[in-house]
Amino acid sequence: MAVAETGSFTKAAERVGRTQSAISQQINKLENMLNKSLLVRGKTLYLTPEGEIFLGYARQIFALHREAIDRFKEPALKGEVCFGLPEDFASVYLAEVLADFSRIHPRILLNIECDLTLHLFSRFKKKEFDLVLVKMNRPEDFPNGLDVWSEPLKWVGDSSLIDPSKPIPLVLSPHPCVYRASAIKALEEHGRTWRPVFSSPSYASVVAAVKAGMGLSVMPHTMIPSELKALDPALLPKLADTHVSLLKYEADNTAINTLEEFVLRKLRH
Repeated sequence: MAVAETGSFTKAAERVGRTQSAISQQINKLENMLNKSLLVRGKTLYLTPEGEIFLGYARQIFALHREAIDRFKEPALKGEVCFGLPEDFASVYLAEVLADFSRIHPRILLNIECDLTLHLFSRFKKKEFDLVLVKMNRPEDFPNGLDVWSEPLKWVGDSSLIDPSKPIPLVLSPHPCVYRASAIKALEEHGRTWRPVFSSPSYASVVAAVKAGMGLSVMPHTMIPSELKALDPALLPKLADTHVSLLKYEADNTAINTLEEFVLRKLRH
């Protein structure tokens, strides 16, 4: 898995804490056992068709291994955790993750709520949540947050809707939304007019409206669904990167800390 993800024996060795020669020998041993070539070796490494197939099995084996270890390492964990997160993250990333967690730790009761980031943060300050996942334009917006990842925002939709003589039709979540603020700021800083054509806090609804050709929207690169395409960056002003952090009150609570570690490991992977 490390070799496939890094495209390098050396980088894979650094990731898993082994020597480069040990990684190379292990791959050779695996190929001999399967009697198949898994990698094409050249200036860069890439998977053969057999390697692509085997990688799918490897990921399933690794996930099941980690699940088994987690299940028996802390089998008696119990408690209640209140977790807040944006609806789009729940739809794209975390539904399966949280289902996995509940299966491994069935005695931990998860109370999960989805809302806009600024609402989540406001409620977190009132201690209504043990953990919240938030998105922002700048890491310093939540200085005590644990950084999860950063990635660029992209314009998505039908490029034929872009007419220099007309306002840009926008499909966005309602205020206060980080993506909404980023889109409007980018347009107004470049003197581009805009008009709202559809507003919904639901990720699925925003995707449906853009797919129907109602207007353009902005999404993190990895959250653009297969039925939508990112626009050519030259067509509209560049958007700021989005940053994702996890906020947690310091607590000696094994259930909360276990969920935090589980979510971070899954998201970063």
